[in-house]
Amino acid sequence: MAERLGVGIVGLSAQGGWAARSHLPALRGLEQFEVRGFTGSSPESVRVTADHYGIDRGFTDPGELARQEDIDLVVVTVKARAHAEQLKSILPAGKPVFCEWPFCRDVTEARDILALFEAAGARTAIGLQARHSPQVRFVRDLVAEGEIGGILSTTLVTSIPYWGSTAGSRDAYLLDGANGSTLVSIPVGHTLDGLEFALGEITQLSATTAVRQPHVVHRETHETLLKTTPDQVAIHGLLRGGIVFSFHCRGGVNSRTSAFFWEINGTRGDITLRSPCGELQYNEPEILLTRADGAPKPVAAPARYRGAVPDALGPEPRSVAHTYLRVFDDLATGSCLVPDFSRAVRHRELIDMIERAGRTGACQSV
Repeated sequence: MAERLGVGIVGLSAQGGWAARSHLPALRGLEQFEVRGFTGSSPESVRVTADHYGIDRGFTDPGELARQEDIDLVVVTVKARAHAEQLKSILPAGKPVFCEWPFCRDVTEARDILALFEAAGARTAIGLQARHSPQVRFVRDLVAEGEIGGILSTTLVTSIPYWGSTAGSRDAYLLDGANGSTLVSIPVGHTLDGLEFALGEITQLSATTAVRQPHVVHRETHETLLKTTPDQVAIHGLLRGGIVFSFHCRGGVNSRTSAFFWEINGTRGDITLRSPCGELQYNEPEILLTRADGAPKPVAAPARYRGAVPDALGPEPRSVAHTYLRVFDDLATGSCLVPDFSRAVRHRELIDMIERAGRTGACQSV
């Protein structure tokens, strides 16, 4: 494998968005990668974006981008509702693909895409970046080393400002569950993957979901929009080994105390994570370690967990950069540090179970 991987970004825009905010600065901050092309929605958009970011090659067709000889990795950053179409266009090139989470619009579409990529033998990665954060990896190791004894239970409460009583042109699509980008699929999905990575997979769950703020005012046009997806999600159940978990995600809430609170209770102590940011996928929470007979003490993830990710990057690109370093290792060594499309489908199935449990009130076995 080349010392530097040539990357093509599907969905980069000079108008901003997740690719511009996180993927591009992350890639430019890592010496292992070089951005060599991108796609935009129109020839005019491509021209403006190329000039804005100083990237020579832009395309409107993801397939054409993927066919370029010096593109080693194709990164799909468009909204979930466009994943299937873009991924089908990329597949014939046979290049490794890194796709953002949430994966496709729903579990059926995700299974169809997985079948195509498995049949082609393509290498895939999914952007569930919470598990790659230094804090989550450090907590996972503390738990595995028995730092607080056997794990009894865990409680996680988080507040998200989106999915509330207002929305703008860039986030109004989040109100419609048919687009696949919901409170359950995005912040709940990311956070639960981090929780499972640290403590073990969910084996049983029950859920309560509600739309507490159904009428949403558009911030620019002032028209009233209808929200069709839950803005309150409460889940409880069991993790592998019988660990009891409880998780409440509060949409449209700017917490007046802590937007993120995660406590892990063990037989010999507790681990607490807290932060003013409610989304674990680009969070850098404070970690407190409490022995059974002592007071909470701050502990920090050692420098080895941060690796080569530059401190100068902001929290969002830092979180993505940690994922990219593991993508690089996977492609160089054949390891499987980053979840692939198979794991993405399993996680989509978990999201489907949560939504079904919220509708029916029935306990779900995972």
